[in-house]
Amino acid sequence: MKFLVNPNRFNSLTDLILKPLMLLSISLMVIGLIFAFFLSPDDYQQGSTVRIMYIHVPSAWLALMTYFIMSLYSIAALAFRIPFGFIVNTAVAPIGAIFTLICIITGSLWGKPMWGTWWVWDARLTSVAILFIIYLIIILINFSFENRLVREKIVAIFVLVGSVNLPIIKFSVDWWNTLHQTASISKLSSPNIDTAMLTPLIIMTLAFIFIGILIAILRIKTEIYIRKQST
Repeated sequence: MKFLVNPNRFNSLTDLILKPLMLLSISLMVIGLIFAFFLSPDDYQQGSTVRIMYIHVPSAWLALMTYFIMSLYSIAALAFRIPFGFIVNTAVAPIGAIFTLICIITGSLWGKPMWGTWWVWDARLTSVAILFIIYLIIILINFSFENRLVREKIVAIFVLVGSVNLPIIKFSVDWWNTLHQTASISKLSSPNIDTAMLTPLIIMTLAFIFIGILIAILRIKTEIYIRKQST
């Protein structure tokens, strides 16, 4: 597991898995899209607009997952003085921002025919919008300080402070009366979704995960190279 904290080990391993990961990501995305648009049925209430779910839900999960990973690496960097944590934060913040933006846009497209409006200041929507703003602030901080050590520590601290928003996003639909539906998939219960829709959702989620990992690897490798060149 040293490749998770050691730049040299990370580069060595990712050089081996990069091409297979690329092929896997593309294959899963193609299969997922085929299932989503040709094999998945329309919803009896939402019709064909339910297919937005296959983009919206995976992007939402990846937005949260990316920030959670940044939080773990921030702890590793600050508490255990593992510099690789700073590298990961710098590299993956834009990825998390993109997934969050996709989530917001697809949510608006899905919400318009269902709710009759593009946006409401719903607890879930508002907390996700805050997450997007947090990502943008992190990216801005990374361009605002010339001293890299100071910049990295500020980002890591800000990431940890912003992590309080994650449980708010997750449990907002349970804590407050919101327009946003509750979770259809839970570890504590059987999925509240038909198998014909669950299958493409799982495939698309895996595709998003592997694409996210692929982009993260490329960005982390680039960040490692830049830092080596600057020393």
